[in-house]
Amino acid sequence: MGKNNENFFLGRQPILNRKQEIVGYELLFRATTVNRAEFESYSQASTSVITSALSNFGLQEVLGGKVGFINVYLGLFLSELLELLPIGQSVLELLENIKLDGQVAERCRELRKLGFKLALDDHVYNPDYHEIYSAVDYVKIDILETSPEQLPEIVRKLRQWPLKLLAEKVETFEQFETCAALGFDYFQGYFFERPVVLNRKRLDVSGRAMLTLLQQLTADAPLEELEQTFKENPSLSYNLLRLVNSVALGMREKIKTLRHAILMLGTNHLRRWIQLSLFSGNDSRGIDNPLLEMAAVRGRLMETLMLQKLQQPSSSEQSEEAFMTGILSLLDVLFETPMDEIISNLNLNEEICSALLDRSGRLGDLLLLAEKLEVTDFDAVTSLLERCGITLDELLAAQLEAFNWRSGIIAH
Repeated sequence: MGKNNENFFLGRQPILNRKQEIVGYELLFRATTVNRAEFESYSQASTSVITSALSNFGLQEVLGGKVGFINVYLGLFLSELLELLPIGQSVLELLENIKLDGQVAERCRELRKLGFKLALDDHVYNPDYHEIYSAVDYVKIDILETSPEQLPEIVRKLRQWPLKLLAEKVETFEQFETCAALGFDYFQGYFFERPVVLNRKRLDVSGRAMLTLLQQLTADAPLEELEQTFKENPSLSYNLLRLVNSVALGMREKIKTLRHAILMLGTNHLRRWIQLSLFSGNDSRGIDNPLLEMAAVRGRLMETLMLQKLQQPSSSEQSEEAFMTGILSLLDVLFETPMDEIISNLNLNEEICSALLDRSGRLGDLLLLAEKLEVTDFDAVTSLLERCGITLDELLAAQLEAFNWRSGIIAH
Protein backbone atom coordinates (compact mmCIF):
# COMPACT_ATOMS: atom_id res chain seq x y z
CA MET A 1 0.00 0.00 0.00
CA GLY A 2 2.91 2.31 0.65
CA LYS A 3 3.93 2.10 -3.01
CA ASN A 4 0.94 4.09 -4.27
CA ASN A 5 1.90 7.14 -6.31
CA GLU A 6 -1.30 8.85 -5.25
CA ASN A 7 -3.23 8.45 -2.04
CA PHE A 8 -6.92 7.74 -2.39
CA PHE A 9 -9.99 6.67 -0.49
CA LEU A 10 -12.01 3.72 -1.71
CA GLY A 11 -15.58 3.23 -0.55
CA ARG A 12 -18.18 0.55 -1.17
CA GLN A 13 -21.88 1.25 -1.05
CA PRO A 14 -24.05 -1.88 -0.87
CA ILE A 15 -26.73 -2.54 -3.48
CA LEU A 16 -29.63 -4.71 -2.31
CA ASN A 17 -32.39 -6.64 -4.03
CA ARG A 18 -36.05 -6.72 -3.04
CA LYS A 19 -35.28 -9.33 -0.35
CA GLN A 20 -32.74 -6.91 1.16
CA GLU A 21 -29.86 -9.19 0.19
CA ILE A 22 -26.56 -7.72 -0.99
CA VAL A 23 -26.11 -8.30 -4.73
CA GLY A 24 -23.34 -5.80 -5.44
CA TYR A 25 -21.51 -2.63 -4.48
CA GLU A 26 -20.88 0.71 -6.08
CA LEU A 27 -17.17 1.51 -5.84
CA LEU A 28 -16.59 5.12 -4.88
CA PHE A 29 -13.23 6.79 -5.15
CA ARG A 30 -11.75 10.06 -3.99
CA ALA A 31 -8.18 11.30 -4.17
CA THR A 32 -6.94 12.71 -0.86
CA THR A 33 -5.44 15.78 -2.53
CA VAL A 34 -8.75 17.24 -3.72
CA ASN A 35 -12.20 17.90 -2.34
CA ARG A 36 -15.21 16.11 -3.70
CA ALA A 37 -16.19 19.01 -6.00
CA GLU A 38 -12.65 19.73 -7.17
CA PHE A 39 -11.74 16.84 -9.45
CA GLU A 40 -9.81 18.04 -12.48
CA SER A 41 -12.12 15.83 -14.48
CA TYR A 42 -14.36 12.80 -14.25
CA SER A 43 -11.62 11.11 -16.25
CA GLN A 44 -9.27 11.25 -13.27
CA ALA A 45 -11.87 9.88 -10.88
CA SER A 46 -13.00 7.00 -13.05
CA THR A 47 -9.56 5.95 -14.22
CA SER A 48 -8.26 5.98 -10.66
CA VAL A 49 -11.09 3.77 -9.45
CA ILE A 50 -10.35 1.15 -12.07
CA THR A 51 -6.57 1.20 -11.87
CA SER A 52 -6.60 1.26 -8.07
CA ALA A 53 -9.10 -1.57 -7.84
CA LEU A 54 -7.11 -3.66 -10.28
CA SER A 55 -3.56 -2.96 -9.11
CA ASN A 56 -3.80 -2.09 -5.43
CA PHE A 57 -6.80 -4.05 -4.23
CA GLY A 58 -7.94 -6.59 -6.78
CA LEU A 59 -11.65 -6.46 -7.53
CA GLN A 60 -12.25 -9.95 -6.17
CA GLU A 61 -11.12 -8.85 -2.71
CA VAL A 62 -13.04 -5.59 -2.82
CA LEU A 63 -16.27 -7.14 -4.11
CA GLY A 64 -16.17 -10.54 -2.40
CA GLY A 65 -17.73 -12.26 -5.41
CA LYS A 66 -20.47 -9.66 -5.85
CA VAL A 67 -21.01 -7.33 -8.81
CA GLY A 68 -19.20 -3.98 -8.89
CA PHE A 69 -20.78 -0.79 -10.23
CA ILE A 70 -18.03 1.55 -11.49
CA ASN A 71 -18.50 5.13 -12.70
CA VAL A 72 -17.05 5.85 -16.14
CA TYR A 73 -16.68 9.12 -18.04
CA LEU A 74 -17.01 9.40 -21.82
CA GLY A 75 -13.34 9.09 -22.77
CA LEU A 76 -12.89 6.00 -20.61
CA PHE A 77 -16.20 4.56 -21.83
CA LEU A 78 -14.95 4.74 -25.42
CA SER A 79 -11.47 3.38 -24.65
CA GLU A 80 -10.08 -0.15 -24.59
CA LEU A 81 -8.97 0.25 -20.95
CA LEU A 82 -12.38 -1.04 -19.87
CA GLU A 83 -11.51 -4.47 -21.22
CA LEU A 84 -9.00 -4.86 -18.36
CA LEU A 85 -11.95 -5.25 -16.00
CA PRO A 86 -13.38 -8.66 -15.10
CA ILE A 87 -16.31 -8.71 -17.49
CA GLY A 88 -18.70 -10.88 -15.51
CA GLN A 89 -18.29 -8.82 -12.35
CA SER A 90 -18.41 -5.28 -13.72
CA VAL A 91 -21.34 -2.93 -14.27
CA LEU A 92 -20.26 0.26 -16.06
CA GLU A 93 -22.14 3.35 -14.86
CA LEU A 94 -22.44 6.10 -17.45
CA LEU A 95 -22.17 9.36 -15.52
CA GLU A 96 -25.07 11.75 -15.85
CA ASN A 97 -22.94 14.34 -17.71
CA ILE A 98 -22.44 11.99 -20.69
CA LYS A 99 -24.47 12.98 -23.74
CA LEU A 100 -26.53 9.91 -24.59
CA ASP A 101 -26.25 10.06 -28.37
CA GLY A 102 -25.96 7.48 -31.14
CA GLN A 103 -22.22 6.99 -30.59
CA VAL A 104 -22.80 6.11 -26.95
CA ALA A 105 -25.66 3.77 -27.84
CA GLU A 106 -23.44 1.94 -30.33
CA ARG A 107 -20.64 1.62 -27.76
CA CYS A 108 -23.17 0.22 -25.26
CA ARG A 109 -24.10 -2.47 -27.74
CA GLU A 110 -20.43 -3.32 -28.35
CA LEU A 111 -19.68 -3.65 -24.63
CA ARG A 112 -22.76 -5.77 -24.03
CA LYS A 113 -21.61 -8.15 -26.76
CA LEU A 114 -18.36 -8.51 -24.81
CA GLY A 115 -20.40 -9.42 -21.73
CA PHE A 116 -20.41 -6.15 -19.77
CA LYS A 117 -23.48 -4.84 -17.97
CA LEU A 118 -24.31 -1.15 -18.32
CA ALA A 119 -26.12 1.36 -16.13
CA LEU A 120 -27.28 4.96 -16.45
CA ASP A 121 -26.33 6.86 -13.29
CA ASP A 122 -28.58 9.50 -11.66
CA HIS A 123 -30.81 9.27 -14.68
CA VAL A 124 -33.78 11.45 -15.58
CA TYR A 125 -36.22 9.83 -18.01
CA ASN A 126 -36.32 11.37 -21.48
CA PRO A 127 -38.31 10.02 -24.48
CA ASP A 128 -35.39 10.98 -26.73
CA TYR A 129 -33.27 8.22 -25.09
CA HIS A 130 -35.29 5.22 -26.26
CA GLU A 131 -32.33 3.89 -28.25
CA ILE A 132 -30.17 4.00 -25.12
CA TYR A 133 -32.80 2.26 -22.96
CA SER A 134 -32.70 -0.75 -25.25
CA ALA A 135 -28.90 -0.94 -24.91
CA VAL A 136 -28.42 -0.81 -21.11
CA ASP A 137 -29.19 -3.17 -18.23
CA TYR A 138 -29.87 -0.79 -15.34
CA VAL A 139 -31.29 2.67 -14.83
CA LYS A 140 -30.41 4.33 -11.51
CA ILE A 141 -32.82 6.97 -10.23
CA ASP A 142 -32.00 9.33 -7.36
CA ILE A 143 -35.25 9.30 -5.41
CA LEU A 144 -34.29 12.41 -3.42
CA GLU A 145 -33.88 14.41 -6.62
CA THR A 146 -37.04 13.03 -8.25
CA SER A 147 -40.52 14.22 -7.41
CA PRO A 148 -42.49 11.46 -5.61
CA GLU A 149 -45.47 12.35 -7.78
CA GLN A 150 -43.47 11.67 -10.95
CA LEU A 151 -41.89 8.38 -9.86
CA PRO A 152 -44.83 6.07 -10.73
CA GLU A 153 -45.04 7.44 -14.27
CA ILE A 154 -41.25 7.24 -14.75
CA VAL A 155 -41.26 3.60 -13.63
CA ARG A 156 -44.19 2.80 -15.92
CA LYS A 157 -42.46 4.32 -18.96
CA LEU A 158 -39.10 2.62 -18.30
CA ARG A 159 -40.83 -0.73 -17.92
CA GLN A 160 -41.23 -0.77 -21.70
CA TRP A 161 -37.66 -2.10 -21.83
CA PRO A 162 -36.25 -5.25 -20.18
CA LEU A 163 -33.96 -3.27 -17.88
CA LYS A 164 -33.65 -3.23 -14.08
CA LEU A 165 -34.52 -0.16 -12.05
CA LEU A 166 -32.30 0.84 -9.15
CA ALA A 167 -33.41 3.38 -6.53
CA GLU A 168 -30.56 5.49 -5.16
CA LYS A 169 -30.44 7.44 -1.85
CA VAL A 170 -32.90 5.11 -0.11
CA GLU A 171 -32.36 6.20 3.48
CA THR A 172 -35.48 5.00 5.30
CA PHE A 173 -37.41 1.75 5.37
CA GLU A 174 -40.53 3.65 4.30
CA GLN A 175 -38.70 4.82 1.18
CA PHE A 176 -37.63 1.24 0.48
CA GLU A 177 -41.21 -0.01 0.78
CA THR A 178 -42.51 2.77 -1.46
CA CYS A 179 -39.91 2.08 -4.16
CA ALA A 180 -40.45 -1.68 -3.93
CA ALA A 181 -44.20 -1.17 -4.36
CA LEU A 182 -43.54 0.99 -7.43
CA GLY A 183 -41.56 -1.85 -9.00
CA PHE A 184 -37.91 -1.00 -8.41
CA ASP A 185 -35.64 -4.06 -8.56
CA TYR A 186 -32.61 -2.85 -6.61
CA PHE A 187 -31.92 -0.35 -3.85
CA GLN A 188 -28.88 1.68 -2.79
CA GLY A 189 -28.75 3.46 0.55
CA TYR A 190 -28.59 2.74 4.27
CA PHE A 191 -32.26 2.17 5.05
CA PHE A 192 -31.42 -1.29 6.46
CA GLU A 193 -29.35 0.38 9.18
CA ARG A 194 -32.22 2.52 10.43
CA PRO A 195 -35.10 0.56 11.99
CA VAL A 196 -38.54 2.11 11.74
CA VAL A 197 -39.41 1.93 15.45
CA LEU A 198 -37.09 1.19 18.33
CA ASN A 199 -38.01 -1.08 21.21
CA ARG A 200 -40.84 -2.85 19.42
CA LYS A 201 -39.03 -6.05 18.60
CA ARG A 202 -38.50 -8.55 21.39
CA LEU A 203 -35.30 -10.52 21.56
CA ASP A 204 -36.08 -14.04 20.39
CA VAL A 205 -34.92 -17.12 22.28
CA SER A 206 -31.77 -17.65 20.24
CA GLY A 207 -30.87 -13.96 20.45
CA ARG A 208 -31.19 -13.94 24.23
CA ALA A 209 -29.21 -17.16 24.46
CA MET A 210 -26.36 -15.78 22.35
CA LEU A 211 -26.22 -12.59 24.40
CA THR A 212 -26.09 -14.77 27.52
CA LEU A 213 -23.22 -16.77 26.06
CA LEU A 214 -21.42 -13.60 25.09
CA GLN A 215 -21.80 -12.28 28.64
CA GLN A 216 -20.52 -15.58 30.07
CA LEU A 217 -17.49 -15.58 27.77
CA THR A 218 -16.69 -11.96 28.58
CA ALA A 219 -16.82 -12.82 32.28
CA ASP A 220 -14.66 -15.96 31.82
CA ALA A 221 -17.47 -18.16 33.11
CA PRO A 222 -16.62 -21.81 33.83
CA LEU A 223 -17.13 -24.44 31.15
CA GLU A 224 -20.13 -25.88 33.01
CA GLU A 225 -22.07 -22.62 32.64
CA LEU A 226 -21.38 -22.43 28.91
CA GLU A 227 -22.40 -26.04 28.47
CA GLN A 228 -25.64 -25.47 30.38
CA THR A 229 -26.59 -22.50 28.19
CA PHE A 230 -26.09 -24.61 25.08
CA LYS A 231 -28.13 -27.45 26.58
CA GLU A 232 -31.02 -25.09 27.18
CA ASN A 233 -30.97 -24.02 23.52
CA PRO A 234 -30.99 -26.99 21.12
CA SER A 235 -30.72 -24.90 17.95
CA LEU A 236 -27.56 -23.25 19.22
CA SER A 237 -26.12 -26.62 20.15
CA TYR A 238 -26.81 -27.93 16.65
CA ASN A 239 -25.11 -24.93 15.05
CA LEU A 240 -22.12 -25.30 17.37
CA LEU A 241 -21.62 -28.95 16.49
CA ARG A 242 -22.01 -28.17 12.80
CA LEU A 243 -19.39 -25.45 13.09
CA VAL A 244 -16.87 -27.62 14.92
CA ASN A 245 -17.40 -30.51 12.51
CA SER A 246 -16.83 -28.29 9.48
CA VAL A 247 -13.91 -28.86 7.20
CA ALA A 248 -12.68 -25.37 8.02
CA LEU A 249 -11.38 -26.53 11.40
CA GLY A 250 -9.54 -29.48 9.90
CA MET A 251 -10.79 -31.93 12.53
CA ARG A 252 -9.95 -35.59 11.98
CA GLU A 253 -12.64 -36.91 14.28
CA LYS A 254 -16.25 -35.88 14.57
CA ILE A 255 -17.37 -34.10 17.73
CA LYS A 256 -20.30 -35.68 19.50
CA THR A 257 -20.64 -33.83 22.82
CA LEU A 258 -21.12 -30.16 23.64
CA ARG A 259 -18.29 -30.13 26.15
CA HIS A 260 -15.88 -31.60 23.62
CA ALA A 261 -17.04 -29.09 21.00
CA ILE A 262 -16.50 -26.12 23.32
CA LEU A 263 -13.04 -27.35 24.30
CA MET A 264 -11.97 -28.04 20.73
CA LEU A 265 -13.26 -24.72 19.43
CA GLY A 266 -11.76 -22.64 22.24
CA THR A 267 -13.30 -19.61 23.91
CA ASN A 268 -11.82 -17.06 21.47
CA HIS A 269 -13.26 -18.80 18.40
CA LEU A 270 -16.51 -19.40 20.26
CA ARG A 271 -16.81 -15.72 21.14
CA ARG A 272 -16.23 -14.65 17.56
CA TRP A 273 -18.69 -17.19 16.22
CA ILE A 274 -21.38 -15.93 18.61
CA GLN A 275 -20.69 -12.32 17.68
CA LEU A 276 -21.25 -13.06 14.00
CA SER A 277 -24.08 -15.53 14.57
CA LEU A 278 -26.11 -12.82 16.27
CA PHE A 279 -26.58 -11.28 12.83
CA SER A 280 -27.52 -14.44 10.99
CA GLY A 281 -29.74 -16.37 13.39
CA ASN A 282 -32.80 -17.48 11.49
CA ASP A 283 -32.43 -14.71 8.89
CA SER A 284 -33.12 -16.17 5.46
CA ARG A 285 -30.67 -13.76 3.86
CA GLY A 286 -27.75 -15.63 5.42
CA ILE A 287 -24.35 -14.28 4.39
CA ASP A 288 -26.01 -11.66 2.17
CA ASN A 289 -27.57 -9.92 5.17
CA PRO A 290 -26.28 -6.32 4.89
CA LEU A 291 -26.10 -5.95 8.68
CA LEU A 292 -23.92 -9.06 8.94
CA GLU A 293 -21.71 -7.69 6.17
CA MET A 294 -21.39 -4.33 7.85
CA ALA A 295 -20.79 -5.79 11.33
CA ALA A 296 -18.14 -8.23 10.13
CA VAL A 297 -16.18 -5.67 8.12
CA ARG A 298 -16.56 -3.02 10.84
CA GLY A 299 -15.30 -5.34 13.56
CA ARG A 300 -12.37 -6.67 11.55
CA LEU A 301 -11.38 -3.20 10.37
CA MET A 302 -11.27 -1.92 13.95
CA GLU A 303 -9.34 -4.97 15.12
CA THR A 304 -6.76 -4.62 12.34
CA LEU A 305 -6.30 -0.89 12.97
CA MET A 306 -5.77 -1.58 16.66
CA LEU A 307 -3.16 -4.25 15.89
CA GLN A 308 -1.39 -1.81 13.56
CA LYS A 309 -1.47 0.90 16.21
CA LEU A 310 -0.05 -1.44 18.85
CA GLN A 311 2.42 -2.91 16.32
CA GLN A 312 1.32 -6.41 17.26
CA PRO A 313 1.22 -9.28 14.74
CA SER A 314 -1.52 -11.30 16.43
CA SER A 315 -4.62 -10.92 18.55
CA SER A 316 -4.46 -9.17 21.90
CA GLU A 317 -6.97 -8.15 24.53
CA GLN A 318 -7.15 -4.64 23.10
CA SER A 319 -7.64 -5.82 19.52
CA GLU A 320 -10.36 -8.24 20.68
CA GLU A 321 -12.09 -5.33 22.41
CA ALA A 322 -11.91 -3.35 19.17
CA PHE A 323 -13.48 -6.23 17.23
CA MET A 324 -16.22 -6.69 19.82
CA THR A 325 -17.00 -2.96 19.80
CA GLY A 326 -17.45 -3.01 16.03
CA ILE A 327 -19.69 -6.07 16.10
CA LEU A 328 -21.83 -4.90 19.02
CA SER A 329 -22.30 -1.42 17.56
CA LEU A 330 -25.07 -2.69 15.27
CA LEU A 331 -27.00 -4.79 17.78
CA ASP A 332 -29.42 -1.94 18.52
CA VAL A 333 -30.37 -1.96 14.83
CA LEU A 334 -30.56 -5.76 14.68
CA PHE A 335 -32.82 -6.12 17.70
CA GLU A 336 -34.56 -2.74 17.39
CA THR A 337 -33.71 -2.12 21.02
CA PRO A 338 -31.84 0.85 22.54
CA MET A 339 -28.11 0.27 22.96
CA ASP A 340 -28.10 1.03 26.69
CA GLU A 341 -30.65 -1.73 27.23
CA ILE A 342 -28.59 -4.23 25.24
CA ILE A 343 -25.30 -3.56 26.98
CA SER A 344 -26.94 -3.61 30.38
CA ASN A 345 -27.13 -7.39 29.87
CA LEU A 346 -23.43 -7.68 29.06
CA ASN A 347 -20.44 -7.43 31.36
CA LEU A 348 -18.50 -4.93 29.24
CA ASN A 349 -15.73 -2.65 30.42
CA GLU A 350 -16.18 1.11 30.59
CA GLU A 351 -14.18 1.84 27.44
CA ILE A 352 -16.36 -0.41 25.27
CA CYS A 353 -19.55 0.98 26.83
CA SER A 354 -18.45 4.58 26.22
CA ALA A 355 -17.62 3.78 22.62
CA LEU A 356 -20.99 2.14 22.01
CA LEU A 357 -23.08 4.76 23.79
CA ASP A 358 -21.46 8.05 22.74
CA ARG A 359 -18.52 7.18 20.43
CA SER A 360 -16.01 8.48 22.98
CA GLY A 361 -12.51 7.30 23.84
CA ARG A 362 -10.00 5.49 21.66
CA LEU A 363 -12.45 2.74 20.68
CA GLY A 364 -15.13 5.36 20.05
CA ASP A 365 -12.83 7.15 17.60
CA LEU A 366 -12.10 3.89 15.75
CA LEU A 367 -15.81 3.07 15.62
CA LEU A 368 -16.64 6.51 14.26
CA LEU A 369 -13.89 6.12 11.66
CA ALA A 370 -15.35 2.79 10.51
CA GLU A 371 -18.85 4.28 10.34
CA LYS A 372 -17.77 7.31 8.30
CA LEU A 373 -15.82 5.10 5.91
CA GLU A 374 -18.91 2.94 5.35
CA VAL A 375 -20.98 5.92 4.21
CA THR A 376 -18.02 7.34 2.21
CA ASP A 377 -17.87 10.55 4.25
CA PHE A 378 -14.24 11.02 3.28
CA ASP A 379 -13.96 14.51 4.79
CA ALA A 380 -14.82 13.10 8.21
CA VAL A 381 -12.48 10.14 7.60
CA THR A 382 -9.60 12.54 6.95
CA SER A 383 -9.99 14.33 10.29
CA LEU A 384 -10.53 11.06 12.18
CA LEU A 385 -7.35 9.55 10.72
CA GLU A 386 -5.40 12.44 12.20
CA ARG A 387 -7.15 12.14 15.55
CA CYS A 388 -6.51 8.38 15.69
CA GLY A 389 -2.90 8.67 14.55
CA ILE A 390 -3.53 6.41 11.54
CA THR A 391 -2.11 6.94 8.06
CA LEU A 392 -4.14 6.53 4.90
CA ASP A 393 -1.96 3.63 3.79
CA GLU A 394 -2.67 1.88 7.10
CA LEU A 395 -6.40 2.45 6.61
CA LEU A 396 -6.31 1.06 3.07
CA ALA A 397 -4.38 -2.00 4.21
CA ALA A 398 -6.84 -2.60 7.06
CA GLN A 399 -9.78 -2.11 4.69
CA LEU A 400 -8.49 -4.76 2.31
CA GLU A 401 -7.81 -7.13 5.21
CA ALA A 402 -11.36 -6.64 6.46
CA PHE A 403 -12.85 -7.33 3.02
CA ASN A 404 -10.72 -10.45 2.64
CA TRP A 405 -11.50 -11.72 6.10
CA ARG A 406 -15.23 -11.18 5.72
CA SER A 407 -15.30 -13.14 2.47
CA GLY A 408 -13.35 -16.03 4.01
CA ILE A 409 -14.82 -16.39 7.49
CA ILE A 410 -18.49 -16.16 6.52
CA ALA A 411 -18.09 -18.53 3.59
CA HIS A 412 -17.43 -21.45 5.96
